[in-house]
Amino acid sequence: MAKKTQKTHKGTKKVLNVRQSGSITVGHPGSRHNTGSKNAAYNRNKRSKSNLSKADSNRLKRIIDTL
Repeated sequence: MAKKTQKTHKGTKKVLNVRQSGSITVGHPGSRHNTGSKNAAYNRNKRSKSNLSKADSNRLKRIIDTL
């Protein structure tokens, strides 16, 4: 009988990126649509990635173990 394994949560896999060091990066919300009415500085800042906090990364460790 095959060993049961935890499947990767596909929605989470598409949003998060795990670096080699183990830190997790995530994109900013609010950058997908209606950007014409937002100012240029807002759009520029949303383009960059953000590091996930230590507390959040510990909380999500179980879901993204197999990323």
